[in-house]
Amino acid sequence: MKRLHDMPFGAQPTERGGARVRLWAPAATDVVLVRSGDGPDQGSFPMDALEGGWFELELPRAQVRTDYAFRIDDGLVVPDPASRSHRDDVHGPSTFIDPRNFDWTDGAWRGRPWHEAVIYELHVGCFTAEGTFASAIARLDALVALGITAIELMPVAAFAGRHGWGYDGVLPFAPKAAYGSPDDFKRLVCAAHQRGLMVLLDVVYNHFGPDGNYLNAYAPGFFNPDVTTPWGAAINLDGEGSRVVRDFFIHNALYWIEEFHLDGLRIDAVHAMHDTGTPHFIDELVSAVRAGPGRERHVHLVLENDLNDAARLRRDESGGPLLADAQWNDDVHHAVHVMATGETDGYYSDYAVEPVRLFGRALAEGFGFQGDPSPYRDGERRGTPSAHLPPLAFVNSLQTHDQVGNRAFGERIATLAAAADRSDALRALLACVLLAPSPPMLFMGEEWAAGTPFLYFCDHQGELAQAVTHGRRAEFGRFARFNDPGARDAIPDPNAESSFARSQLDWQERERAPHAEWLALYSDLLRRRHAHLIPWLQGARSGVMTLPAPGTLRITWPLGSGHRWHLLAQLASHESPAGLATELPGALVYRSHPVAARLAPWSVQIAIEAP
Repeated sequence: MKRLHDMPFGAQPTERGGARVRLWAPAATDVVLVRSGDGPDQGSFPMDALEGGWFELELPRAQVRTDYAFRIDDGLVVPDPASRSHRDDVHGPSTFIDPRNFDWTDGAWRGRPWHEAVIYELHVGCFTAEGTFASAIARLDALVALGITAIELMPVAAFAGRHGWGYDGVLPFAPKAAYGSPDDFKRLVCAAHQRGLMVLLDVVYNHFGPDGNYLNAYAPGFFNPDVTTPWGAAINLDGEGSRVVRDFFIHNALYWIEEFHLDGLRIDAVHAMHDTGTPHFIDELVSAVRAGPGRERHVHLVLENDLNDAARLRRDESGGPLLADAQWNDDVHHAVHVMATGETDGYYSDYAVEPVRLFGRALAEGFGFQGDPSPYRDGERRGTPSAHLPPLAFVNSLQTHDQVGNRAFGERIATLAAAADRSDALRALLACVLLAPSPPMLFMGEEWAAGTPFLYFCDHQGELAQAVTHGRRAEFGRFARFNDPGARDAIPDPNAESSFARSQLDWQERERAPHAEWLALYSDLLRRRHAHLIPWLQGARSGVMTLPAPGTLRITWPLGSGHRWHLLAQLASHESPAGLATELPGALVYRSHPVAARLAPWSVQIAIEAP
């Protein structure tokens, strides 16, 4: 089976083995395609200027060679922003490939329904010692045994330097060469599908990276200089020329889903997209996916939105998503973090006073903040109502790449909980999250409480490297523990090779205490989820939360076919008061502590009640 996404950008293979090459360069007068190499591989080919700032060239089969680039107005030579492959650094030439040369082996795969999702977020470079698509295949069986049904890759689009998180990509169609070739990525997808694993990809449509982005030189219309983001000028989604820009990213989404047969995307920082038009860019992108590959198989779209905005999570009469399948739910993470570590700095201050209530509300209704004032944001109201939405509209986690990697020393939550003598609290909260109806997401290594940190790392050079290192350390200056310049200097340098190397997982830890015990707990909880909860998740509705006593949380969710899912937890270091009911109706699914007259500290019970 062959797969090819037809798009109006870049080098598109033709039926006769040639290529149609197109570049949008409205600020250029002349564009020449140049080929690198020795002898017959060299050559310059003027491109035809078309209306709307487009340049185009038809190359016959004999003239399609490996590497190519564009020379703008007899000066700057730039790579193809829609390059399918980039073998070298992002400043070098692009690489011609024909996706039809890859033979797919997963023709029968139609994906999995969203209610079966148990997600595992991973960074390709740190997931294995080799840090490649190919080496990741060898670890898929371990994830299946754990109970994972979907892997979510952090961005793989080409970025400058050897190492990075991927959120500074500049060639959104080209997989990072350090991870392997496009065909290597496709082999990983085939291997995952063979094992019943969905593959989701994190994509970034709100900015380009600072190094290797040449668009301003010939297509400044990609950016809106009047709107800034934390990463520079905003992407132009609603101004002059924005139709081409919107199409560029919409085709990127379709390209990954169609040409790489992915099962969905996680769309980064929707809140940072400036678009005053109708429909909003995200709405148009999601509609294009639903009308395209989503008509033939399960394709899932997950959003990140710091605003707690539920507008794009609406459901139809049958409970299916009208736009996005789900959104990351930071309220669950933040409340868990406060209870498991005792930290209340920064945005955690919003959860310091009532962590159990906000945690319970987020588990039951989606968001903890649904238009409520945020003390951290100087009383600004945050969020929109979400109790009308089903649990499947929210992805819950105890940690993510963001929450771990944006710490000064990249500590994982199990490390912090152990240091604070709160490991019992973390175990209880873990049971609540993995056995709540919302799809859970693990961050790689979490299942065995990995002792390796996940640091912020990159590989910039010169002044940019110095600026990133200084900026990284300066941003922690507002925290009391980093008031002293010497303390800030101890924060790992993102550009140091050691920051990347220390962030790679040590899989041998899984066999040693206490990591093996954590792995057994995760495996047991996910086994119970698959056996007792997932069969009834279609049709699940928002839960009803009560707080019967200080530290005591009870939630009941209606599930499909008239079933009801009950959670009772004592999320405090003291027992529940006398006289409180300590057992749940229905069949017991999980109990962390023996039944007693009072709920034990940090204890959890789960039961399912049949109609």
